[in-house]
Amino acid sequence: MKIRTKIMLLFAILTVSIISVMCFFVYYLATQYSFEDFYKRLEIRAYLTATAAFPPVGTDTLAYNYIRDKHLEKLPSENEYILRILPGNKIEAHHYIGLQPEFYQAVIREGRETFRNGDRFYEGILYTSGENSYIVIVSAVNEYMSQYMTDLRRILLTCLTVALALIIGTGLFFSRYILMPVHRIIDRVKDISSSNLHLRVEAHGGNDEIRELADTFNNMLDRLEMAFETQNNFVSNASHELSTPLTAIIGEAELALSKERDCLSYRAAVSNMLREAERLEHITRSLLHLAQTGFDGKKESWDMVRTDELLFAVKHVIDRITPDNKVEIDYSLFPEEEEKMNVLGSFQLLELALSNIVSNAVKYSSNRPVSLALAATNSKNIIIVRDLGIGIPVPDLPYIFSPFFRASNTQPFKGYGIGLPLTKNIIRMHKGEIIVNSRMGEGTEIRVELPSA
Repeated sequence: MKIRTKIMLLFAILTVSIISVMCFFVYYLATQYSFEDFYKRLEIRAYLTATAAFPPVGTDTLAYNYIRDKHLEKLPSENEYILRILPGNKIEAHHYIGLQPEFYQAVIREGRETFRNGDRFYEGILYTSGENSYIVIVSAVNEYMSQYMTDLRRILLTCLTVALALIIGTGLFFSRYILMPVHRIIDRVKDISSSNLHLRVEAHGGNDEIRELADTFNNMLDRLEMAFETQNNFVSNASHELSTPLTAIIGEAELALSKERDCLSYRAAVSNMLREAERLEHITRSLLHLAQTGFDGKKESWDMVRTDELLFAVKHVIDRITPDNKVEIDYSLFPEEEEKMNVLGSFQLLELALSNIVSNAVKYSSNRPVSLALAATNSKNIIIVRDLGIGIPVPDLPYIFSPFFRASNTQPFKGYGIGLPLTKNIIRMHKGEIIVNSRMGEGTEIRVELPSA
């Protein structure tokens, strides 16, 4: 079932339910009013009957009877009863009326009482004439109510039927109108494929859910377009980086085999091939690490890692790779509580990720001082690496985590553009963030935030 139909049905059911409840209350209140109105008629009849039977001194009985017969409408199946009250509140019953003794006692006690038996209504009043008291009872069949309620039911049902038709029509119109922007978005998205990812969804109107939906689609298309571009760049750069050492190895081998050479020439050719093979092995291993860290890490068995020990291990690795480095650990931000310096993860992977960052800081700062700091809160551990290097050009910042991408000012430095993408994947596996701030010619600050254990 389409959403448009669901909206129409929900709107119709809700509205019809509200109208039905209102009709029920109208019918109920009309019924109660009809009862009260008929009882009031019977009460007037009862007082006129009593006054006509026992007129006050100086009044004319004929006048009451004339008013009752000429100006009051005769009620259907009307009956009148006058019962004298004997001593002890006993009733002198000359006629069988079919009322319970409680009815008479209620009239004596309250002065008025009503009773209903099907369509026949009874009204009893207490009337005193001289030294005697009487119970005057008037009964009639309420045929007016039956006809009135029948007409009311017919009117309410007719109105409900017309309202239902109008509600369904209005619901269809408004559901179509409300969902029209969604249909435009659907038609636009159907036109977008891998060959035209530059297209975007347009949403007209205010700041509503449709605008939010369009923005969400556009953000998704931005990510897809960047992913496609990254993939294309990765394939192009990977093929280039892999083909270069292979070409050198093949060339050296062909040159060595082209004619007889002396031992030193063969050794030089084999050395060149070994150097290019090591380069190829390094690129291949880096690509393998990069592919392995593309998983979400759910199957990894994480351990408790002390971030201060992690920093010391990274410093040890850098000292071994670059003995004359000027990396210094800044202890000023270290937390006093040791339990705050715990994260869940893989010590080896985090060591690899941070070693890549610090190694880049040492390399691109030409071995100038590099600061390695640690701060911790209740929710996260923050590792900060600052250098005084060449910095990263602003246009290159969005692409520094793309495989094989190298900033435009890094040509004098050796590298393959795999370290930062590998670091990004490792930090992402640990549900962390990596934030880069850089100024050309002034240096770079990289902040790694990991959730505390």
